Formats: sequence, C-alpha cells, structure tokens
Amino acid sequence: MKGTAAVLATALGVGVPALPSSAQTTAPPPETAPLPLAAKRLPATADECAVWRREQSFAKSVEAHDAVAFAAHLHEGTVFNAGAAEAERGRDVVVGSWADIVEGRKLQLRWRPGLVQIGGEKDIALSRGPYILQTGSGPATAFRVGFYQTVWTRSAGDETWRVLYDGSASTPQRMDTREAAEAWVREQPLSDCATP
Repeated sequence: MKGTAAVLATALGVGVPALPSSAQTTAPPPETAPLPLAAKRLPATADECAVWRREQSFAKSVEAHDAVAFAAHLHEGTVFNAGAAEAERGRDVVVGSWADIVEGRKLQLRWRPGLVQIGGEKDIALSRGPYILQTGSGPATAFRVGFYQTVWTRSAGDETWRVLYDGSASTPQRMDTREAAEAWVREQPLSDCATP
C-alpha cells in the first residue's frame, strides 16, 4: 500500500490485511446505497448548493470507481492531506495515490456533502461533511467515521468548481457496525441543497 491509502490507514489506526495476489485486482462489491442525508438542514445560497452538488458528484465518482470522473473534479494544483507533512501536491500525484481508493481495492471510502459556505470571495468555497471508511471483510470488517474538509475553487469564466485543498477535519471514531456508522452520518447537518 502506498500514498493516500497508506496515510489513511495509518492515521485511522486500521491495518489493511494483505490480499493474495490473485485477489488484489478484484474490488469488493461497491456500496450502492448513498450515505443517508440529515434531518437538520441549514440555509444555503444557490452558489453554495452548486458546490454541494459538485461535492456529491465527487463522492459518487469514488463510489462508482470512476478514476476519470475523480480526476475531473481536481484542480491542477490540488493539495490532498492538506495541512499534513504527508501532503500530496498536484492532480497527477493525487490521482496516482488515490488509485487504490477509487478502485475500492483495500478500503471503501464513502462520504456525502455536509455544510458548504462561501464567504467574501465568490470563487472559493468550503465544504465539510461526514465520511465512512470501511476496511477488511467478514468478521474483520472495521468502520471509522469522521469529517473531511475540502476547499473548492473556480476560475474566472469557468463555472466548474474544482478541489483545491482536501483533508481530514476530525479524529476518526470507530463504529461497531455499518448501521451505527450510517446513523452517525444521519446526525450530521447539511446545507439545504438535497432532495430526500
């Protein structure tokens, strides 16, 4: 394991068991159900909702194991693991280090948009929301939950929002079951941009 997958596993305190070489290219079945939305909704502007939907599209690119769509969400100068010594810089570096995550080989990472805020600079947005990280399988399955934080930007004349900075925004918590993890996600508020 290398890059972001290794950093995630180390930071979250989870071991990712080695797979036999015959199983390393076979992804576990993708999680098809989206993460639950929240009952608590906070007001959002049209631009904040545009970023919210872009964040949702970004999450779906990983759930669908679509590396091309994943890369299309990244700014050329993106920084992942922002604020950490292990920060990864540049779209190509991030795409390479996230390959195992996007393919779902050694872990399943699911997230949904939470709160999106735009301040005095209309082309910069902050998105923060919950994630679930699943490692292992069968009795060895482990679940962790936490918050991510992403800074989105768009260029003048281009209305496409792209990830400039991305990183963890909390210390992960261990959950006993998928149901417990999804219940935790459901408790986290979101910008009022989603339809139930």
